[in-house]
Amino acid sequence: MAQLILMPGKERSAFKQSHPWVFAGSVGRLEGRARPGDTVEVLADNLRPLGRAAYSPQSQIRARFWTFDSGESVDDAFFKRRIAAAVARRQALPELRGQQGMRLIHAESDGLPGVIADQYGDTVVVQLTSAGADKWRQAIVAALVKATSCARVYERSDSDVRGLEGLEPTTGWLYGEAPAGLPVIEENGVHLAIDIEGGHKTGFYLDQRDNRQLLGQLAAGKDILNCFCYTGGFSLQALAGGAAHVLSIDSSGPAIARAQANLALNPQLPADRAEWQEADVFLALREFRKAGRTFDLIVLDPPKFAPSAAHAERAARAYKDINVLGCRLLKPGGLLMSYSCSGGIGLELFQKIVAGAAHDAGRAARIVRRLAGAADHPVALNFPEGEYLKGLLVQVD
Repeated sequence: MAQLILMPGKERSAFKQSHPWVFAGSVGRLEGRARPGDTVEVLADNLRPLGRAAYSPQSQIRARFWTFDSGESVDDAFFKRRIAAAVARRQALPELRGQQGMRLIHAESDGLPGVIADQYGDTVVVQLTSAGADKWRQAIVAALVKATSCARVYERSDSDVRGLEGLEPTTGWLYGEAPAGLPVIEENGVHLAIDIEGGHKTGFYLDQRDNRQLLGQLAAGKDILNCFCYTGGFSLQALAGGAAHVLSIDSSGPAIARAQANLALNPQLPADRAEWQEADVFLALREFRKAGRTFDLIVLDPPKFAPSAAHAERAARAYKDINVLGCRLLKPGGLLMSYSCSGGIGLELFQKIVAGAAHDAGRAARIVRRLAGAADHPVALNFPEGEYLKGLLVQVD
């Protein structure tokens, strides 16, 4: 096994809290040969062992720790243990029992850097974003099948971050046969078809499950605007909660079509109260402002504006712009559900952005609740970067 030896003093700052990443600037030298994804032994400059990690020579994150136990082997049995433990942790939480759509593995927060696995019924979708995860593909799939008894596994390793690891996009069936149609899950009483091959991420945004349920609890009798609606998760929960009217906007025609198809899967919902609009959200909100249209509740769940801290300044302007528009379109006493899924925008900065937006809109506002990802998207205490989704429920005077 090759040895990755750190620069003097780097083990104190980088690994005092067992952070799973080794950045290129912390590396002193590599002794031995290691290919992308190979397991290397990480040593302090005094050769004290720190653990074992996956090596990625093309990434600024030069290695990702599999284990901080230098005596633990990284092999097929390792992945069986880690994946079984991740599944068991979720089964131990009452709120996750019986969920048909659930995240099974949340990368670093489950001790498996670069590994994402989401389950939709009897189908598991896996996303491998690091060189180490890519190398152990077969072991990961075998462990998922054993831990879940799923019928099939599909790979959606097509995110841009793979390019930073020197990896090409990869998709396709890894286990079992493709189903006859799209997997359908029930979430909080609403049925949703999941496009695992062509949809965003692994097909759906499971992290917003609890927040969609909250919207349903707030929706009764309200005129609701759902921006960046994607395939209608928030919209359908609002209709189920008794909304008087739900206008859903997205720039993607196929996403709107999928949302309408999802509504058709739920004949118990009042389709006559749903309105769908394919449009640029920023432009649409400005048109509503000109027309004097207002709403009781607005959901702002935009795509990732800041993939990294380097994009934070530009992203902050976009978040500020859309939240100003949202505040101006709310009736007095209205509610704004505003989210950021950008890792480069922290919770403190996001709150400042929304506060500045309310000020610029000339509206007094207060936080009613802070919002986050669902329980199947845990955040390891040694990996705060895992807390990418943050949201605020704000009441606007």
